[in-house]
Amino acid sequence: MARQLLGKEVTAVLNTKIKENVALVKAKGISPTLGIVRLGEKKNDLSYERGAIKCCEALGVACEKYLLPVDVTQEKLLKVIHQINHNDKIHGVLIFRPLPKHLDEAAVIHALALEKDVDGITNGSLVGVFTGIKQGFAPCTSQACMEILDHYGIHCMGKKAVVVGRSLVVGKPVAMMLLEKNATVTICHTRTEHMPSVVKEADIVIAAVGRAGLIDDRYVSPGQTVIDVGINVNQKGKLCGDVAYEKVHSVVEAITPVPGAVGIVTTSVLVSHVVEAAMRQYSI
Repeated sequence: MARQLLGKEVTAVLNTKIKENVALVKAKGISPTLGIVRLGEKKNDLSYERGAIKCCEALGVACEKYLLPVDVTQEKLLKVIHQINHNDKIHGVLIFRPLPKHLDEAAVIHALALEKDVDGITNGSLVGVFTGIKQGFAPCTSQACMEILDHYGIHCMGKKAVVVGRSLVVGKPVAMMLLEKNATVTICHTRTEHMPSVVKEADIVIAAVGRAGLIDDRYVSPGQTVIDVGINVNQKGKLCGDVAYEKVHSVVEAITPVPGAVGIVTTSVLVSHVVEAAMRQYSI
């Protein structure tokens, strides 16, 4: 039976540090604030927004919503981003994506100020991740994976790590972060041949492909640590990950459940980035 890598243990440590930093910022008369930009009423966006606001409130971080209709024009959306960039009271920005197809998402991302990009979506933040330069912020979910590994003492140095998924949201950034920790990293994707045998050879598996239950017992072997990033709804309408948990947990050494791990750590990472952005702005 695998050890469960629970997010609540990781967030307990993260949140303690966040509260300490919030106190430092507020002692300077500054209220760290997250700006939330949401278009329309997508169920997943609303769920994540509720979680983010709840976490912010618990840790002393304010939120300001910028709610726009789903048919908003490119000009209007860019105007809102411009206003936020020049609002010194907003320290970090969360933009819900993907944006509606009539909008130029790349242009919107490009318009966001690097110093307020707490979700790691701008080119500047990604350059920081890929080069090791200390600028911007890493994508929150990618950092959440690393926070879990660090908290549970799962060392990356010299280990074989396989990342299943190559998006700029998780796959590529987390691969670079593992590489920074001196792991030997392989990225698998839809064109990877003999993927199960490749994944089986890993010490650490990061599943971030967005396909419910893809990683089953054909992909895993004893001694592995599996981090499941996936958030999917199965045929029974239940939340599940990219890993077939019931088939995998009896084989591997350690695994994150879905829900209860990467998702809640991601939210704490987001809030920590908002506070850090405020600290950077005022050189605290």
